Amino acid sequence: MIKAEDWYETIRFSDDVTLIHEPWIKPFFRCNMWHVRGRDRDLLFDTGLGHFSLRRHVALTRERDVVCIASHAHFDHIGCHHEFPRRCIHAGEADILAHPQNRLTLADPYATDDMFIQPPDGWETSRYHVLPAPAHQLLTEGDVIDLGDRAFQVIHTPGHSPGGIGLFERKTGIFLSGDIVYDGPLIDDAYHSDRQVYAVTMERLLTLPVTIVHGGHFPSFGLIRYRQLIEEYLEGRRKAGCHLVS
Repeated sequence: MIKAEDWYETIRFSDDVTLIHEPWIKPFFRCNMWHVRGRDRDLLFDTGLGHFSLRRHVALTRERDVVCIASHAHFDHIGCHHEFPRRCIHAGEADILAHPQNRLTLADPYATDDMFIQPPDGWETSRYHVLPAPAHQLLTEGDVIDLGDRAFQVIHTPGHSPGGIGLFERKTGIFLSGDIVYDGPLIDDAYHSDRQVYAVTMERLLTLPVTIVHGGHFPSFGLIRYRQLIEEYLEGRRKAGCHLVS
């Protein structure tokens, strides 16, 4: 089993963006956590599985004031939200973040041994649950996350889940997309997914002037691939191969 000190990995991108992930989780379930450095404060978008403390084992997350935002309230994205005092989420999933029952976060039945390349030390499927993390702020379409010298606009992206959001920085074209679009099988059959709403969201996102997309799973990509992925979904060619959720 993998020890806590070996659980997380950080990868630095341009524009003071850093990927934090859990490389011992299989790619489909492995959440991309995005840390963005700002002048006055930092941004953390999603917090992973939560089996090991993120703040304790990734120094980047405790060095400065951090605004912690949930792209949505599935277990693989909110596991360590309780560790951060400044927590934000869309109103559509705030109740789940505050009262994260395994059924509502999709931990039941998907947070199991099958998720792992190698399991973490101390893992027991029957004991796993996300800790409550009531939001400090509820977000809605058009809100701005101000880091001092840079600003990210909240884009409501329902479809995968009702309170899904992405964050767009117009100055750089960076889009933190969460689980609405990434370069892998897109999930639209979870208990609170809505395929019609998903399609409307994708049509709206198609015109977003992105330069790079940092998704909730799988590698980052640019504008051409972004448009390909959206068009493939709208044409019905980008579905999960089995009933897995993320």
